Amino acid sequence: MNRKLTLTALLALTAICASAQIAPDTDWAQFGRYAADNEKVTEKPLAVLMGDSITDNWDREDPDFFPENNIVCRGISGQTSSQMLIRFRQDVIELHPKYVVILAGTNDLACNTGCISPENILGNIKSMCELAKAHKIRPVLCSVTPSVQFHWRKSVTGVAEKIAELNGMIKAYAQKNRIPYVDYHSALAAEDGSFPRKYSYDGVHPGLAGYKIMEPLLLSILK
Repeated sequence: MNRKLTLTALLALTAICASAQIAPDTDWAQFGRYAADNEKVTEKPLAVLMGDSITDNWDREDPDFFPENNIVCRGISGQTSSQMLIRFRQDVIELHPKYVVILAGTNDLACNTGCISPENILGNIKSMCELAKAHKIRPVLCSVTPSVQFHWRKSVTGVAEKIAELNGMIKAYAQKNRIPYVDYHSALAAEDGSFPRKYSYDGVHPGLAGYKIMEPLLLSILK
């Protein structure tokens, strides 16, 4: 079977399975968030940043970074890798960027849409990479940024250890498949795995100082 068709079928099946668990009038993946903005993209972007609030807030904290570097922000606060995978076609593939930068995992580990194993988080990330490659888009993978507690889900314990485990899996996959890996975690984390106050306003999300550390790391990959 044609590889591109197989990947397309996989994405469609994933969307069907997810939608079966929610009310029919709920935009679970938030296709509507960037629908109008996507229509305004007329030139090929250097990169699309796909992610959750870490990416979403970046556009607000340092909005000039995106247009100055021909980068498009497609982060949605609260999203898990499953939701990103479902909207990947609309918010990445159809914009025809040179790169897609994938930063996912924080909300999966926080169980935002239910419990999910690290292996299945990585599976969603792998699927996004495979879809990107099938459409001649170069994937870039990023480490999950540091934290020791999710303030909206304090019942989740061992956060720093879980982030380290997932980051190790993402890095290993990236290295094995020759995908660029941006290690934000090492640049931002304290020795105990926490997100220092000088870089983060709540121990999970970067502030402007945090993004100023992240930006050159990313730009060194995008050419």
